[in-house]
Amino acid sequence: MNSRKEQNSDNIECKHKNVRQDAGYFVCQDCGLILEDYIAFEKSSPTDFYSDSQLDYERKIRMRDSKAIQDPVIKQKYDQIKTLNKWFRDYESSFSEQKKTIELLKSYGIGLNIDQVKYQAIKDRYLKYNKYHRQTYENMVIIFLAIVWLEIKGTTHKRLEEFITVAQELGHKINKKMLNKAMMKVKRTENLLDIQKDKTDLEQEIKNRIKILFQKDLNNIPYENVKQHFSQIEEYNKIKLEMQLKVNIILEKISYLQIQNLNYKAFTAGLIYYIGQTLDNIKIFTQSLVEKTSRFSSTTIRKKFNILKDLLGEPSNFER
Repeated sequence: MNSRKEQNSDNIECKHKNVRQDAGYFVCQDCGLILEDYIAFEKSSPTDFYSDSQLDYERKIRMRDSKAIQDPVIKQKYDQIKTLNKWFRDYESSFSEQKKTIELLKSYGIGLNIDQVKYQAIKDRYLKYNKYHRQTYENMVIIFLAIVWLEIKGTTHKRLEEFITVAQELGHKINKKMLNKAMMKVKRTENLLDIQKDKTDLEQEIKNRIKILFQKDLNNIPYENVKQHFSQIEEYNKIKLEMQLKVNIILEKISYLQIQNLNYKAFTAGLIYYIGQTLDNIKIFTQSLVEKTSRFSSTTIRKKFNILKDLLGEPSNFER
């Protein structure tokens, strides 16, 4: 009886340090106790897992995560998930990631004239699309770049290829085919969601844009560039008012079908030159002066001038 108690007390005092695998179990070689809680697996040690403190366990987890992030493939996926969360988190909030992309595009000096009004239009179109099509990060970037181009293509003299080149330099995997498909998706979605505008409303909207842009571009021509033709600045201001009145007359004579597919920014530059040729002194608003202030080439200005001449006749024969 006493010997059994002594054996049990020895088993209790045994630390089970000398453990070996035997028939699928771990057996203590000192006391003979079968550690039934531990089923033997290859390359595993039952004592390692339970000997760690909580701090050691957490440290090992952090080390494993750190090593995983150092793997280029895993790190790329990890970064994409973080970026994706940022873009989706900004869906109806700060829009910070998208605004950052716009600022980067502008910083490359490719003539992106994106003011607060244009920025709001880009944001509205993007959020409208994103509301119905929550896609992957890469797809949403391409959609966003397509919307940016849709908003600025009518007000910039840069080509699509230059826009794509800059987007690629910023790290976005995009080409012309992908951008064209994205633009078609955006337009198709908007056609399904938006109430179709009346043809008369569209015509008036385009013509109002031309009027505003004409006034803005005309006022950007400083008096110092034309002062040799005037004795005082009041005469120059009077000429500009007369030109703006002629814009209203000209646009009334032009139908919606004749301007619906035009780049209205370039069209306005040609319109300034055309109306300048209707003045008594045709040397005030020369082609080179319009080119300098509108940033469109002489070839583009001449093409739009010829379109207006075909529609309205020679500038010298223009009548109110």
